Formats: sequence, structure tokens, C-alpha cells
Amino acid sequence: MSDPGGVAADQLRAFIERVERLEEEKKVIADDIKDVYAEAKGNGYDVKILRKVVSLRKKQPHEREEEEAVLDLYLHALGMAGPADPES
Repeated sequence: MSDPGGVAADQLRAFIERVERLEEEKKVIADDIKDVYAEAKGNGYDVKILRKVVSLRKKQPHEREEEEAVLDLYLHALGMAGPADPES
């Protein structure tokens, strides 16, 4: 079924409905994740740190090392880090 503009309305509707279903599933999953963090907080864990750990675990070791090196460089440049390691 096409309209005069050449759009297959049934196919378009199917794509939209699939996206809508996936958006609903995404919301349910996001709510579940929120509940897990709330449970962790209730058990005394720092949620901000948990989120950072989850983020770091998604990265490859070399990506984490590079990020840490740049962060260290910036902190030193701003005078926010301790003295440079004397063994370096």
C-alpha cells in the first residue's frame, strides 16, 4: 500500500511500532537498573562510584590507561594532584 507520495504506509507503520516497542523495553530496563542502584545504595554502596566502575568495565585496558594518563596530566597542570612520583 503506497500513498501518492510513494511512502509504503504499512511498512512505515511497522517500523514506527517496532521503535515504540523497543523504547518501552528500554524504559523498563532503565527502571530496573535504577532499582539495582537504589538497592546498592540501601546496602551502603556509593552509587556514583558504582556507575564509574560500570563505565570503566566497558572500556578496554588500554583505553582506561590512556584516560587515566590524560586525567593525571590535566590534574597536575591545574595543581590538583599530589607531587610527581620521584621514581618516574
